[in-house]
Amino acid sequence: MTTSGQTLDQHGPTEQEVLSEITTMLAALLDEYGLDDAEVTMESRFTGDLELESIDLVTLAGQLQERWGDRINFAEFIAGMELDEIIDLTVGRLVDYVVDRLRTAGRS
Repeated sequence: MTTSGQTLDQHGPTEQEVLSEITTMLAALLDEYGLDDAEVTMESRFTGDLELESIDLVTLAGQLQERWGDRINFAEFIAGMELDEIIDLTVGRLVDYVVDRLRTAGRS
C-alpha cells in the first residue's frame, strides 16, 4: 500500500515520523536554553550542535520512554558506545535506533 509515493510500513513509524517526534522533544529542551531557533536534523549532534548536556539526555531518555514505553531504553542504547561516540551522537543515530526497536517490537 502506498500514499504519495511512499510505502507504508505496518510495523512501526517511519524515520521521518520518529524524527518529527524527537525534534518536538528536543525543541522543548532547547527552548529552556533560549536555543529554540536551533535547527534539528538527522546530522545534528546532541552536544556539538545542540549544546545539550548529560542531564538533558537523561530528560530526553525519560521523554522517549514516556512516549514509546520500555521498547526504547536510552541507557541500553548508549551502554555499548565509547565516550567519543556518545559525545558525537547524532539525532539520526537515535532516530535509527528508535525506528529499529519499534519495528522489532512490532514483529514480536
